[in-house]
Amino acid sequence: MFNIVLLEPRIPGNVGTIGRLAFGTNSILHLIKPYGFGEISEKQVRRAGLDYWFDLEVYEYENIEQFWEKNPQTNRHFFATTKTKKLYFEQQFEKGDYLYFGREDAGLPGELLENNKEQAINIPMKNDARSLNLANSVSIIVYEAIRQNFELFDAI
Repeated sequence: MFNIVLLEPRIPGNVGTIGRLAFGTNSILHLIKPYGFGEISEKQVRRAGLDYWFDLEVYEYENIEQFWEKNPQTNRHFFATTKTKKLYFEQQFEKGDYLYFGREDAGLPGELLENNKEQAINIPMKNDARSLNLANSVSIIVYEAIRQNFELFDAI
């Protein structure tokens, strides 16, 4: 349904949880190295992803340039960040959109956000919270995209 893009994820449990979410939403998971852990086959990734991991459509890339070679950038690529005022639910999502999420400790790189200001989206928070858990953030945005396109999701 959608393309979930994790740029340099650090925590294997988050990757496994997001893989499980991708499977359950019929989304594709794209993982861009380097990771903050060893290999994607690590026990912690598999444990969080349960047995869904083996049926998941997942692709790994050595860097973002390799990712863009295979998935050229368009205006259907959206970048989750705390550094914009545009709220995720103000964005009109379409089937096949690419939803980018950055490292748990640093988010997406500033240059990437600067070059994609129009496609940057934010999850609102209160109480001076700096960020949400990566897996939670992915879930929030993916399910908003599904809500907006539910007739297509329901037909899968």
